[in-house]
Amino acid sequence: MPKRQFLPQELTIQTKEDILPFFQQLLDRDITSAEEFKQFLKDVSEIDSAISEDMAWRYIRMTCDTSNKEHEASYLTFVQEIQPHLAPFEDQINKKIVGSPFIDSLKSDKAYFIYFRSLEGAVELFREENIPIQADLQTLAQEYSAIQGAMGVVIDGQEYTMQQAGNFLQKTDREVRETAWKKMYERRNVETDKLEALFDEMVQKRQQIALNAGFDNYRDYMFKAMGRYDYTKEDCFQFHNAIEKAVVPLMRELMVRRKSEMGLEQLKPWDTSVDPLGREPLKPFDGGADLLSKSLNCLNSVDSWFSGCLEYMKNNNLLDLESRKGKAPGGYNYPLAESNVPFIFMNASGNLRDVETLVHEAGHAIHSFLMAPLELNSFKNTPSEVAELASMSMELISMDGWNAYFDNEAELTRAKLEQIEGVISTLPWIANVDAFQHWVYENPNHSRKERKAKWLELSARFGTGMVDYTGYEDALAYSWHKQLHIFEIPFYYIEYGFAQLGAIGMWKLYTENRTQGLESYKKALKLGYTQNIPEVYAAAGLEFNFSEKYVTDLFDFLQRTKMNFK
Repeated sequence: MPKRQFLPQELTIQTKEDILPFFQQLLDRDITSAEEFKQFLKDVSEIDSAISEDMAWRYIRMTCDTSNKEHEASYLTFVQEIQPHLAPFEDQINKKIVGSPFIDSLKSDKAYFIYFRSLEGAVELFREENIPIQADLQTLAQEYSAIQGAMGVVIDGQEYTMQQAGNFLQKTDREVRETAWKKMYERRNVETDKLEALFDEMVQKRQQIALNAGFDNYRDYMFKAMGRYDYTKEDCFQFHNAIEKAVVPLMRELMVRRKSEMGLEQLKPWDTSVDPLGREPLKPFDGGADLLSKSLNCLNSVDSWFSGCLEYMKNNNLLDLESRKGKAPGGYNYPLAESNVPFIFMNASGNLRDVETLVHEAGHAIHSFLMAPLELNSFKNTPSEVAELASMSMELISMDGWNAYFDNEAELTRAKLEQIEGVISTLPWIANVDAFQHWVYENPNHSRKERKAKWLELSARFGTGMVDYTGYEDALAYSWHKQLHIFEIPFYYIEYGFAQLGAIGMWKLYTENRTQGLESYKKALKLGYTQNIPEVYAAAGLEFNFSEKYVTDLFDFLQRTKMNFK
């Protein structure tokens, strides 16, 4: 960990009293020159980094074991008893920075311009009355995580997490798949009313935050809060339309072929994950240790520096990979702002999707390592459109080393085809989720019945209509309950769509010139958030573009590449 210059090296944050005096010192400091102003920004960055890392470890420990009451209490102590008291001080610090007469001395530097722009937005949005509401929302998000983490099913007398049970949906025995799917459906159905009520409360609290800050709705508030200066809601709608026109037909083709290959009159929801040719599920690894070992070999064959990052994380206990009961769902890479290293969390259960998840999170981790030399923590707080470019590009680039997981050429080809088909099917889901969130927060007083109808309407728009849910209509109507972003990180999802387009472009550059492609990838990621989003994409040799023509061109490349694998 870098040596602290402002905070005591031994300082740990147990209560608000441990950290508030240092905020007061910053507020009381006289700044009489541009050099002193720059040092002030460094000290602010140091305290931000220390607080961020403290919060990170509390969150990591809680998600690694949601049943541990001490970890839960530690996290809730931060969000309920520490963070709310920090917010007013952070607002005063922000106001001191944006009001400084020396700010113009740095605004000509693009990195500082972007930083100051974000602070000005934060000052504009800050309302003290929103602090307890935001704390309540974090508590509700933790409740969602606990509900999901506690879910499990018993199959053939053995208990499985939902992630582990999902492997049964890849079994070639249709009766086995159907039994597993119904058990998972029934288990989720138990929580439907609870999750509906939880989301109702979240929507109303979020709408109140928006109203308090002077916005008509939470969507408009979040565009400002998330620093979406480089695109608008209309661009999101353009993305939705482009995916509907250019990608949904390809997804439908895949489902038509699946139905034909499986010889079924009608696809059921338990028929969508199994191999349509009746082959057993790919098993790229056996256990978390094997996944890590093979992933190190995979990344090393692409770029030894990439594998070196993951090796460092392995040696410093910065990985938690395997699924287990009581562990929160999903996967993430959490940057540790002060240590300048990341932590990877995921729920590996032995399938190809786990490989995709690990290389995805490894992309985030590599991004963190590449940004480590940047001077201020704010320079590393990249917008998600850039952060996800790092991870989703790594999913595709890493396929060059997937022979680490498969020593059989036929299985390797099959895995690559499944990855490409996953890209095709993922983008309509992203558009569906994003369009749903726009509607939810444009209509905050909607009823549950209206919300259900809207999700089904969007599912028809971005779906294939090829899967028969007769008798299990609620499985489709409430399928959004599984998407943690909707509950925990509202509006953080379309970034995956924008970044997926960028990742296809990045992979295209890599296939055309491997060395140049890797150099462009690293060059862009080293920038962090010292350039705006289109400029970072340009540094990688990409367009930040969501037009129907651009999307169509990218998927033409994807289709051509897919044909070469066969």
